[in-house]
Amino acid sequence: LFPQFGRTEVIDNTLNPDFVRKFVLDYYFEEKQNLRFDQEPLRSHVAVLGVQDFLGQAFVALGEVIGSQRGRLERALTGVPGKRCGTILLLAEELSNCRDIVTMQLCANKLDKKDFFGKSDPFLVFYRSNEDGTFTICHKTEVVKNTLNPVWQPFTIPVRALCNGDYDRTVKIDVYDWDRDGSHDFIGEFATSYRELSRAQSQFTVYEVLNPRKKCKKKKYVNSGTVTLLSFSVESEFTFVDYIRGGTQLNFTVAIDFTASNGMPSQPTSLHYASPYQLSAYALALKAVGEIIQDYDSDKLFPAYGFGAKVPPDGKISHQFPLNNNVDNPSCAGIEGVLESYLQSLRTVQLYGPTNFAPVINQVAGTAAQVTDGSQYHVLLIITDGVISDMLQTKEAIVTASALPMSIIIVGVGPAEFEAMEELDGDDVRVSSRGRYAERDIVQFVPFRDYVDDSGNQVLSMARLAKDVLAEIPEQLLSYMKTRVPQNRRADP
Repeated sequence: LFPQFGRTEVIDNTLNPDFVRKFVLDYYFEEKQNLRFDQEPLRSHVAVLGVQDFLGQAFVALGEVIGSQRGRLERALTGVPGKRCGTILLLAEELSNCRDIVTMQLCANKLDKKDFFGKSDPFLVFYRSNEDGTFTICHKTEVVKNTLNPVWQPFTIPVRALCNGDYDRTVKIDVYDWDRDGSHDFIGEFATSYRELSRAQSQFTVYEVLNPRKKCKKKKYVNSGTVTLLSFSVESEFTFVDYIRGGTQLNFTVAIDFTASNGMPSQPTSLHYASPYQLSAYALALKAVGEIIQDYDSDKLFPAYGFGAKVPPDGKISHQFPLNNNVDNPSCAGIEGVLESYLQSLRTVQLYGPTNFAPVINQVAGTAAQVTDGSQYHVLLIITDGVISDMLQTKEAIVTASALPMSIIIVGVGPAEFEAMEELDGDDVRVSSRGRYAERDIVQFVPFRDYVDDSGNQVLSMARLAKDVLAEIPEQLLSYMKTRVPQNRRADP
Protein backbone atom coordinates (compact mmCIF):
# COMPACT_ATOMS: atom_id res chain seq x y z
CA LEU A 1 0.00 0.00 0.00
CA PHE A 2 1.12 3.55 -0.77
CA PRO A 3 -0.75 6.08 1.38
CA GLN A 4 -0.76 9.54 -0.18
CA PHE A 5 1.41 12.07 1.62
CA GLY A 6 1.03 15.06 -0.70
CA ARG A 7 0.32 16.62 -4.08
CA THR A 8 2.23 19.18 -6.09
CA GLU A 9 0.71 22.34 -7.46
CA VAL A 10 -0.82 22.27 -10.94
CA ILE A 11 1.25 23.72 -13.78
CA ASP A 12 -0.85 24.58 -16.79
CA ASN A 13 -0.24 23.69 -20.41
CA THR A 14 3.24 22.09 -20.32
CA LEU A 15 4.85 18.71 -20.86
CA ASN A 16 7.93 19.72 -18.83
CA PRO A 17 6.60 20.92 -15.46
CA ASP A 18 9.00 22.17 -12.80
CA PHE A 19 7.21 21.76 -9.50
CA VAL A 20 7.98 24.12 -6.64
CA ARG A 21 5.99 22.55 -3.83
CA LYS A 22 8.17 20.38 -1.58
CA PHE A 23 7.33 17.41 0.62
CA VAL A 24 8.88 16.60 3.97
CA LEU A 25 9.63 12.95 4.73
CA ASP A 26 11.13 11.43 7.85
CA TYR A 27 14.16 9.45 6.74
CA TYR A 28 15.39 6.20 8.33
CA PHE A 29 18.59 4.59 7.08
CA GLU A 30 17.66 1.23 8.59
CA GLU A 31 14.37 0.92 6.68
CA LYS A 32 13.68 0.60 2.98
CA GLN A 33 11.26 3.44 2.27
CA ASN A 34 9.55 2.83 -1.06
CA LEU A 35 7.90 5.77 -2.80
CA ARG A 36 5.50 5.93 -5.75
CA PHE A 37 5.00 9.04 -7.84
CA ASP A 38 1.83 9.25 -9.95
CA GLN A 39 1.53 11.92 -12.62
CA GLU A 40 -2.03 12.94 -13.42
CA PRO A 41 -3.71 15.80 -15.28
CA LEU A 42 -6.01 18.11 -13.36
CA ARG A 43 -9.39 16.39 -13.15
CA SER A 44 -11.25 19.43 -14.54
CA HIS A 45 -9.05 19.20 -17.63
CA VAL A 46 -9.88 15.51 -17.93
CA ALA A 47 -13.58 16.26 -18.05
CA VAL A 48 -13.13 18.89 -20.75
CA LEU A 49 -10.54 17.21 -22.92
CA GLY A 50 -11.55 13.61 -22.40
CA VAL A 51 -7.92 12.53 -21.92
CA GLN A 52 -6.91 9.51 -19.87
CA ASP A 53 -6.80 10.31 -16.13
CA PHE A 54 -3.24 8.96 -15.76
CA LEU A 55 0.06 10.03 -17.28
CA GLY A 56 2.47 7.57 -15.68
CA GLN A 57 4.14 6.57 -12.44
CA ALA A 58 7.57 5.85 -11.02
CA PHE A 59 8.70 3.66 -8.15
CA VAL A 60 11.82 4.54 -6.21
CA ALA A 61 13.40 3.93 -2.80
CA LEU A 62 14.15 7.05 -0.78
CA GLY A 63 17.66 5.70 -0.20
CA GLU A 64 18.26 5.71 -3.95
CA VAL A 65 17.50 9.42 -4.16
CA ILE A 66 19.71 10.29 -1.20
CA GLY A 67 22.48 7.98 -2.40
CA SER A 68 22.48 9.38 -5.95
CA GLN A 69 25.00 11.99 -7.03
CA ARG A 70 24.10 15.43 -5.63
CA GLY A 71 20.73 14.01 -4.55
CA ARG A 72 19.42 14.02 -8.15
CA LEU A 73 17.72 10.89 -9.51
CA GLU A 74 16.04 10.52 -12.90
CA ARG A 75 13.53 7.71 -13.33
CA ALA A 76 11.34 6.73 -16.32
CA LEU A 77 7.58 7.04 -15.89
CA THR A 78 5.67 3.86 -16.75
CA GLY A 79 2.18 2.45 -16.45
CA VAL A 80 0.44 3.32 -19.72
CA PRO A 81 0.67 0.32 -22.08
CA GLY A 82 2.28 1.08 -25.43
CA LYS A 83 3.16 4.64 -24.53
CA ARG A 84 6.34 6.40 -23.52
CA CYS A 85 5.40 8.42 -20.46
CA GLY A 86 8.52 10.57 -20.14
CA THR A 87 10.77 10.83 -17.10
CA ILE A 88 10.65 12.31 -13.63
CA LEU A 89 13.61 14.05 -11.99
CA LEU A 90 13.70 13.83 -8.19
CA LEU A 91 15.76 16.21 -6.06
CA ALA A 92 16.35 15.54 -2.36
CA GLU A 93 17.77 17.80 0.31
CA GLU A 94 17.90 17.54 4.08
CA LEU A 95 16.04 20.23 5.95
CA SER A 96 18.16 22.24 8.35
CA ASN A 97 17.24 21.24 11.87
CA CYS A 98 19.69 23.39 13.80
CA ARG A 99 22.49 20.88 14.11
CA ASP A 100 24.97 23.39 15.53
CA ILE A 101 26.79 22.55 18.75
CA VAL A 102 28.05 25.24 21.13
CA THR A 103 31.11 25.02 23.35
CA MET A 104 31.38 27.73 26.00
CA GLN A 105 33.21 28.52 29.21
CA LEU A 106 32.16 30.87 32.01
CA CYS A 107 33.61 32.24 35.24
CA ALA A 108 32.18 34.37 38.05
CA ASN A 109 33.46 37.16 40.25
CA LYS A 110 32.49 38.27 43.76
CA LEU A 111 29.46 36.02 44.18
CA ASP A 112 27.50 36.25 47.42
CA LYS A 113 28.86 34.21 50.32
CA LYS A 114 26.31 31.59 51.36
CA ASP A 115 28.16 29.11 53.58
CA PHE A 116 28.61 29.90 57.27
CA PHE A 117 31.97 28.13 57.64
CA GLY A 118 33.26 28.81 54.14
CA LYS A 119 32.54 30.79 51.03
CA SER A 120 30.20 29.29 48.45
CA ASP A 121 30.18 26.19 46.22
CA PRO A 122 28.76 27.73 43.02
CA PHE A 123 27.25 26.05 39.98
CA LEU A 124 25.12 27.27 37.06
CA VAL A 125 21.76 26.02 35.79
CA PHE A 126 20.74 26.87 32.21
CA TYR A 127 17.07 27.05 31.23
CA ARG A 128 15.55 27.08 27.76
CA SER A 129 12.36 29.15 27.40
CA ASN A 130 9.31 27.42 25.97
CA GLU A 131 6.54 28.67 23.71
CA ASP A 132 4.16 28.93 26.68
CA GLY A 133 6.50 31.11 28.71
CA THR A 134 7.77 28.33 30.98
CA PHE A 135 11.40 27.27 31.32
CA THR A 136 13.06 23.86 30.99
CA ILE A 137 16.45 22.95 32.43
CA CYS A 138 18.86 22.17 29.62
CA HIS A 139 22.27 22.12 31.35
CA LYS A 140 24.00 22.19 34.73
CA THR A 141 27.67 22.97 35.24
CA GLU A 142 29.87 21.19 37.72
CA VAL A 143 30.20 22.52 41.28
CA VAL A 144 33.32 24.54 42.10
CA LYS A 145 33.99 24.22 45.82
CA ASN A 146 34.69 26.98 48.36
CA THR A 147 35.13 30.05 46.17
CA LEU A 148 33.34 33.26 45.26
CA ASN A 149 35.30 33.48 42.01
CA PRO A 150 34.71 30.13 40.28
CA VAL A 151 35.95 29.16 36.83
CA TRP A 152 33.81 26.40 35.34
CA GLN A 153 35.07 23.86 32.83
CA PRO A 154 34.13 24.35 29.18
CA PHE A 155 31.01 22.42 28.21
CA THR A 156 29.23 21.53 24.99
CA ILE A 157 25.50 21.74 24.29
CA PRO A 158 23.42 21.46 21.08
CA VAL A 159 21.87 24.75 20.00
CA ARG A 160 18.59 22.84 19.66
CA ALA A 161 18.71 22.09 23.38
CA LEU A 162 19.74 25.61 24.32
CA CYS A 163 17.15 27.60 22.37
CA ASN A 164 15.41 25.20 19.97
CA GLY A 165 17.15 26.91 17.07
CA ASP A 166 15.63 30.34 17.86
CA TYR A 167 18.65 32.62 18.24
CA ASP A 168 16.65 35.35 20.01
CA ARG A 169 14.78 33.14 22.46
CA THR A 170 15.51 33.85 26.13
CA VAL A 171 18.08 31.69 27.88
CA LYS A 172 17.90 32.03 31.67
CA ILE A 173 20.85 31.15 33.91
CA ASP A 174 20.54 30.66 37.66
CA VAL A 175 23.52 30.69 40.02
CA TYR A 176 23.33 28.41 43.06
CA ASP A 177 25.43 27.54 46.08
CA TRP A 178 25.56 23.75 46.32
CA ASP A 179 24.50 22.07 49.58
CA ARG A 180 25.02 18.39 50.36
CA ASP A 181 21.38 17.86 51.37
CA GLY A 182 20.10 19.17 48.06
CA SER A 183 18.65 22.41 49.44
CA HIS A 184 20.88 24.55 47.23
CA ASP A 185 20.92 28.27 48.03
CA PHE A 186 19.85 30.63 45.27
CA ILE A 187 22.50 33.31 44.62
CA GLY A 188 21.00 35.08 41.65
CA GLU A 189 20.07 34.95 37.98
CA PHE A 190 20.54 36.62 34.64
CA ALA A 191 19.08 36.24 31.16
CA THR A 192 20.60 36.26 27.70
CA SER A 193 20.06 34.73 24.27
CA TYR A 194 22.03 32.60 21.86
CA ARG A 195 22.65 35.62 19.64
CA GLU A 196 24.01 37.63 22.55
CA LEU A 197 26.14 34.74 23.78
CA SER A 198 27.66 34.33 20.33
CA ARG A 199 29.19 37.81 20.52
CA ALA A 200 31.69 36.42 23.01
CA GLN A 201 33.56 35.00 20.03
CA SER A 202 35.03 38.47 19.61
CA GLN A 203 34.78 39.92 23.14
CA PHE A 204 34.15 38.93 26.75
CA THR A 205 30.55 39.37 27.87
CA VAL A 206 29.85 40.22 31.53
CA TYR A 207 26.44 39.61 33.14
CA GLU A 208 25.24 40.97 36.47
CA VAL A 209 23.85 38.26 38.76
CA LEU A 210 20.69 39.61 40.34
CA ASN A 211 18.67 38.27 43.26
CA PRO A 212 15.12 39.75 42.95
CA ARG A 213 14.35 39.33 46.68
CA LYS A 214 17.51 41.10 47.79
CA LYS A 215 16.92 43.84 45.24
CA CYS A 216 13.46 44.50 46.68
CA LYS A 217 14.67 44.53 50.28
CA LYS A 218 17.87 46.55 49.92
CA LYS A 219 17.82 49.99 48.33
CA LYS A 220 21.59 50.03 47.85
CA TYR A 221 21.67 46.56 46.35
CA VAL A 222 23.80 46.42 43.19
CA ASN A 223 24.18 42.74 42.36
CA SER A 224 25.19 39.37 43.78
CA GLY A 225 28.32 39.18 41.66
CA THR A 226 29.01 38.89 37.96
CA VAL A 227 29.38 36.05 35.47
CA THR A 228 31.73 36.40 32.51
CA LEU A 229 31.47 34.41 29.31
CA LEU A 230 35.10 33.61 28.57
CA SER A 231 34.69 31.76 25.29
CA PHE A 232 31.99 30.69 22.87
CA SER A 233 32.41 28.63 19.70
CA VAL A 234 30.00 26.91 17.35
CA GLU A 235 30.49 23.82 15.23
CA SER A 236 28.18 22.27 12.69
CA GLU A 237 27.35 18.67 13.58
CA PHE A 238 27.23 16.83 10.29
CA THR A 239 24.71 14.04 9.81
CA PHE A 240 24.89 10.68 8.08
CA VAL A 241 23.00 12.18 5.13
CA ASP A 242 25.50 15.07 4.94
CA TYR A 243 28.37 12.64 4.46
CA ILE A 244 26.53 10.47 1.93
CA ARG A 245 25.45 13.55 -0.01
CA GLY A 246 29.00 14.90 0.28
CA GLY A 247 30.41 11.86 -1.51
CA THR A 248 31.11 9.26 1.19
CA GLN A 249 30.73 5.86 -0.47
CA LEU A 250 29.40 2.86 1.48
CA ASN A 251 31.12 -0.38 0.52
CA PHE A 252 29.22 -3.53 1.45
CA THR A 253 31.03 -6.87 1.95
CA VAL A 254 29.40 -10.21 2.78
CA ALA A 255 30.90 -13.19 4.65
CA ILE A 256 28.88 -16.42 4.97
CA ASP A 257 29.49 -19.33 7.32
CA PHE A 258 30.11 -22.63 5.49
CA THR A 259 30.98 -24.73 8.53
CA ALA A 260 29.62 -28.27 8.85
CA SER A 261 27.49 -27.38 11.88
CA ASN A 262 25.01 -25.81 9.46
CA GLY A 263 24.05 -29.27 8.18
CA MET A 264 24.14 -30.71 4.67
CA PRO A 265 22.64 -28.11 2.29
CA SER A 266 20.62 -30.80 0.54
CA GLN A 267 18.78 -31.72 3.75
CA PRO A 268 15.68 -29.82 4.95
CA THR A 269 17.21 -29.63 8.45
CA SER A 270 20.16 -27.58 7.14
CA LEU A 271 20.28 -23.84 7.73
CA HIS A 272 21.49 -23.56 4.13
CA TYR A 273 18.55 -25.51 2.75
CA ALA A 274 16.43 -23.59 0.27
CA SER A 275 13.05 -25.19 -0.36
CA PRO A 276 11.04 -24.49 -3.52
CA TYR A 277 8.80 -22.29 -1.40
CA GLN A 278 11.18 -20.11 0.58
CA LEU A 279 14.78 -19.02 0.90
CA SER A 280 17.15 -20.29 3.59
CA ALA A 281 17.77 -18.27 6.73
CA TYR A 282 21.13 -17.20 5.28
CA ALA A 283 19.55 -15.95 2.06
CA LEU A 284 16.75 -14.17 3.91
CA ALA A 285 19.20 -12.32 6.17
CA LEU A 286 21.37 -11.38 3.19
CA LYS A 287 18.44 -10.00 1.22
CA ALA A 288 16.96 -8.13 4.17
CA VAL A 289 20.15 -6.19 4.91
CA GLY A 290 21.65 -6.07 1.44
CA GLU A 291 18.64 -4.72 -0.39
CA ILE A 292 18.68 -1.62 1.80
CA ILE A 293 22.38 -0.95 1.88
CA GLN A 294 22.84 -1.52 -1.86
CA ASP A 295 20.93 1.71 -2.51
CA TYR A 296 23.90 3.60 -1.04
CA ASP A 297 26.55 1.81 -3.12
CA SER A 298 26.82 3.43 -6.53
CA ASP A 299 28.49 0.56 -8.41
CA LYS A 300 26.38 -2.18 -6.74
CA LEU A 301 29.44 -4.47 -6.70
CA PHE A 302 29.78 -6.40 -3.44
CA PRO A 303 32.79 -8.52 -2.43
CA ALA A 304 31.40 -11.78 -1.04
CA TYR A 305 33.31 -14.44 0.85
CA GLY A 306 32.70 -17.76 2.52
CA PHE A 307 34.57 -19.21 5.49
CA GLY A 308 34.98 -22.59 7.15
CA ALA A 309 34.89 -24.83 4.07
CA LYS A 310 37.19 -27.08 2.03
CA VAL A 311 37.54 -25.43 -1.33
CA PRO A 312 38.28 -27.09 -4.70
CA PRO A 313 40.44 -28.05 -6.42
CA ASP A 314 42.84 -29.06 -3.63
CA GLY A 315 40.29 -29.30 -0.79
CA LYS A 316 42.17 -26.94 1.53
CA ILE A 317 40.27 -25.24 4.37
CA SER A 318 39.64 -21.55 3.67
CA HIS A 319 38.22 -18.78 5.83
CA GLN A 320 37.97 -16.11 3.13
CA PHE A 321 37.27 -17.76 -0.23
CA PRO A 322 35.42 -15.69 -2.86
CA LEU A 323 31.91 -16.94 -3.48
CA ASN A 324 32.27 -16.22 -7.20
CA ASN A 325 35.50 -18.28 -7.31
CA ASN A 326 37.44 -15.26 -8.58
CA VAL A 327 40.35 -14.52 -6.25
CA ASP A 328 41.36 -11.40 -8.19
CA ASN A 329 37.85 -9.91 -8.18
CA PRO A 330 35.51 -11.29 -5.49
CA SER A 331 32.79 -8.71 -6.24
CA CYS A 332 29.29 -9.80 -7.23
CA ALA A 333 26.81 -7.69 -9.18
CA GLY A 334 24.12 -6.63 -6.72
CA ILE A 335 22.54 -8.67 -3.95
CA GLU A 336 21.10 -11.06 -6.55
CA GLY A 337 24.63 -11.68 -7.76
CA VAL A 338 25.76 -12.45 -4.21
CA LEU A 339 22.84 -14.86 -3.76
CA GLU A 340 23.64 -16.60 -7.03
CA SER A 341 27.32 -17.02 -6.10
CA TYR A 342 26.36 -18.21 -2.61
CA LEU A 343 24.07 -20.92 -3.99
CA GLN A 344 26.73 -21.97 -6.51
CA SER A 345 29.34 -22.28 -3.74
CA LEU A 346 27.03 -24.57 -1.76
CA ARG A 347 27.22 -27.00 -4.68
CA THR A 348 31.01 -26.91 -5.03
CA VAL A 349 32.61 -26.61 -1.58
CA GLN A 350 32.63 -29.05 1.35
CA LEU A 351 31.24 -27.64 4.60
CA TYR A 352 33.86 -28.11 7.30
CA GLY A 353 35.20 -25.79 10.03
CA PRO A 354 36.23 -24.21 12.36
CA THR A 355 34.30 -20.93 12.69
CA ASN A 356 36.98 -18.25 12.30
CA PHE A 357 36.00 -14.60 11.90
CA ALA A 358 39.40 -12.90 12.10
CA PRO A 359 40.59 -13.64 8.52
CA VAL A 360 37.64 -11.97 6.79
CA ILE A 361 37.57 -9.06 9.28
CA ASN A 362 41.26 -8.46 8.61
CA GLN A 363 40.63 -8.77 4.88
CA VAL A 364 38.05 -5.95 4.91
CA ALA A 365 40.09 -3.92 7.41
CA GLY A 366 43.05 -4.06 5.03
CA THR A 367 40.90 -2.55 2.30
CA ALA A 368 39.45 0.06 4.66
CA ALA A 369 42.95 1.11 5.75
CA GLN A 370 43.80 2.15 2.18
CA VAL A 371 41.45 5.17 2.25
CA THR A 372 40.85 6.83 5.62
CA ASP A 373 39.90 10.38 4.60
CA GLY A 374 36.16 9.78 5.01
CA SER A 375 35.38 9.25 1.33
CA GLN A 376 34.98 5.48 1.82
CA TYR A 377 33.22 3.54 4.58
CA HIS A 378 33.01 -0.25 4.75
CA VAL A 379 30.23 -2.42 6.18
CA LEU A 380 30.94 -6.13 6.68
CA LEU A 381 27.95 -8.45 7.08
CA ILE A 382 28.82 -11.80 8.69
CA ILE A 383 26.10 -14.45 8.75
CA THR A 384 26.92 -17.42 10.98
CA ASP A 385 25.37 -20.25 12.96
CA GLY A 386 27.93 -21.10 15.60
CA VAL A 387 30.32 -20.22 18.37
CA ILE A 388 33.47 -18.39 17.30
CA SER A 389 36.57 -20.61 17.29
CA ASP A 390 39.12 -17.79 17.14
CA MET A 391 37.72 -15.44 19.77
CA LEU A 392 41.07 -13.93 20.79
CA GLN A 393 42.08 -13.25 17.18
CA THR A 394 38.63 -11.85 16.41
CA LYS A 395 38.82 -9.41 19.32
CA GLU A 396 42.26 -8.31 18.16
CA ALA A 397 40.92 -7.79 14.63
CA ILE A 398 37.95 -5.75 15.91
CA VAL A 399 40.15 -3.54 18.10
CA THR A 400 42.34 -2.82 15.07
CA ALA A 401 39.37 -2.26 12.78
CA SER A 402 37.76 0.18 15.25
CA ALA A 403 40.27 2.83 14.17
CA LEU A 404 39.27 2.40 10.52
CA PRO A 405 36.21 3.51 8.49
CA MET A 406 34.43 0.22 9.05
CA SER A 407 31.43 -1.41 10.76
CA ILE A 408 30.63 -5.09 11.33
CA ILE A 409 27.14 -6.60 11.36
CA ILE A 410 26.79 -10.16 12.67
CA VAL A 411 23.56 -12.07 12.13
CA GLY A 412 23.35 -15.35 14.06
CA VAL A 413 21.13 -18.00 12.48
CA GLY A 414 19.96 -21.25 14.02
CA PRO A 415 19.27 -22.34 17.61
CA ALA A 416 22.81 -21.96 19.03
CA GLU A 417 23.60 -19.82 22.06
CA PHE A 418 25.42 -16.66 21.03
CA GLU A 419 26.93 -15.32 24.26
CA ALA A 420 30.28 -14.74 22.54
CA MET A 421 28.59 -12.61 19.88
CA GLU A 422 27.03 -10.44 22.58
CA GLU A 423 30.52 -9.93 23.97
CA LEU A 424 31.66 -8.56 20.61
CA ASP A 425 28.73 -6.15 20.44
CA GLY A 426 30.30 -3.39 22.51
CA ASP A 427 27.15 -1.53 23.52
CA ASP A 428 27.81 -2.06 27.23
CA VAL A 429 31.50 -3.00 27.49
CA ARG A 430 33.99 -1.92 24.84
CA VAL A 431 35.83 -4.82 23.18
CA SER A 432 39.45 -5.14 24.30
CA SER A 433 42.49 -7.22 23.40
CA ARG A 434 45.92 -7.36 25.01
CA GLY A 435 45.24 -4.24 27.04
CA ARG A 436 43.95 -2.25 24.07
CA TYR A 437 40.33 -1.12 23.89
CA ALA A 438 38.40 -0.59 20.69
CA GLU A 439 38.33 3.11 19.78
CA ARG A 440 34.67 2.85 18.76
CA ASP A 441 31.79 0.41 19.03
CA ILE A 442 31.70 -0.99 15.48
CA VAL A 443 29.89 -4.34 15.98
CA GLN A 444 26.15 -4.94 15.89
CA PHE A 445 24.89 -8.48 16.59
CA VAL A 446 21.34 -9.80 16.27
CA PRO A 447 20.02 -13.39 16.45
CA PHE A 448 17.92 -14.22 13.39
CA ARG A 449 15.44 -16.26 15.41
CA ASP A 450 14.22 -13.14 17.20
CA TYR A 451 12.81 -11.89 13.91
CA VAL A 452 10.87 -14.92 12.74
CA ASP A 453 7.26 -13.78 12.67
CA ASP A 454 4.80 -16.27 14.18
CA SER A 455 2.32 -15.55 11.42
CA GLY A 456 4.84 -16.54 8.77
CA ASN A 457 5.02 -13.03 7.30
CA GLN A 458 8.56 -13.05 5.91
CA VAL A 459 8.35 -9.52 4.55
CA LEU A 460 7.53 -8.10 7.99
CA SER A 461 10.17 -10.27 9.68
CA MET A 462 12.94 -9.19 7.32
CA ALA A 463 11.95 -5.53 7.55
CA ARG A 464 12.32 -5.70 11.35
CA LEU A 465 15.65 -7.50 11.02
CA ALA A 466 17.04 -4.95 8.57
CA LYS A 467 15.90 -2.07 10.76
CA ASP A 468 17.64 -3.39 13.87
CA VAL A 469 20.91 -4.50 12.28
CA LEU A 470 21.32 -1.26 10.33
CA ALA A 471 20.16 1.11 13.08
CA GLU A 472 23.67 1.70 14.45
CA ILE A 473 25.47 2.18 11.10
CA PRO A 474 24.81 5.94 10.77
CA GLU A 475 26.04 6.65 14.31
CA GLN A 476 29.08 4.40 13.80
CA LEU A 477 29.95 6.25 10.61
CA LEU A 478 29.56 9.58 12.40
CA SER A 479 31.74 8.40 15.28
CA TYR A 480 34.53 7.68 12.81
CA MET A 481 34.11 10.99 11.02
CA LYS A 482 34.22 12.94 14.28
CA THR A 483 37.57 11.44 15.23
CA ARG A 484 39.20 11.49 11.79
CA VAL A 485 37.61 14.26 9.73
CA PRO A 486 37.69 17.94 10.81
CA GLN A 487 34.28 19.41 11.61
CA ASN A 488 33.01 22.61 10.08
CA ARG A 489 33.34 25.80 12.11
CA ARG A 490 30.34 28.08 11.88
CA ALA A 491 30.33 31.85 11.81
CA ASP A 492 28.29 34.10 14.07
CA PRO A 493 24.49 33.88 13.60
